[in-house]
Amino acid sequence: MTENNQRKQQAKLLRVFRKIHRTTGAFLFIFFFFVSVTGILLGWKKNSGGLLQSKSFQGTSIHLKDWLPIDSLHKNACKILLDSVSKESTLELERIEIKKDKGMVKFIFAENFWGIQLDGATGQLLHIERRRSDFIEKVHDGSILDDYFKTGNGLIKLVYTTVMGLALLIFSITGFWLWYGPKRMKRK
Repeated sequence: MTENNQRKQQAKLLRVFRKIHRTTGAFLFIFFFFVSVTGILLGWKKNSGGLLQSKSFQGTSIHLKDWLPIDSLHKNACKILLDSVSKESTLELERIEIKKDKGMVKFIFAENFWGIQLDGATGQLLHIERRRSDFIEKVHDGSILDDYFKTGNGLIKLVYTTVMGLALLIFSITGFWLWYGPKRMKRK
C-alpha cells in the first residue's frame, strides 16, 4: 500500500471514530451527566457534614455478648420509625448493618431511605437519619428505575450499567485514537 493510501485510510478511520465519539456522546449526554454528578456526590458522602450520609454514632459496648438479640433491636427500631417518622411507614427492611467496633446496629428501611441507629447493648436510639447517599447511589447505578417500575430482578440496572460501561469503553478507545491518530499522521 502506498504512503498516500495509508494516509487516506488513517484519515477515514479518524472520521469514523470522530462520528462514533460524537454520536455516542450526544445520545448518552444526560446519562453521563447523572453518572458524573452522582459519582462526585458519592465520593464526598462521608465528608458532607452529615448532609449525604450521617456519621455512625458510638454505642455503650463493643462486646457482642453484651448486646440485645437482633429481633429485639429490630422491634425497637420499627417502633421508633413508626413513632418518630410516620405511623404509615412500611417496616420492610433493606438491610441491617452491624457496627461492632462502634457498639451500634443500623436498621435501614426500604421505604424513603430511613435509617435508625441503635445502641447494640441497650437498644436506645442513637440517631435517625434520612439516607440521601442511598438514593444517590440508586440514581447512579440505575436501580432507582427498577424500584420505580417494580421489576424486582434488577434488569434495568443490568442494562443501564452495561450500556454505560460499554459507552465509557468506546469513549476511551475513540478518544485515544482521536488524540493519537493525528500525531501518528504528522509523524509519517
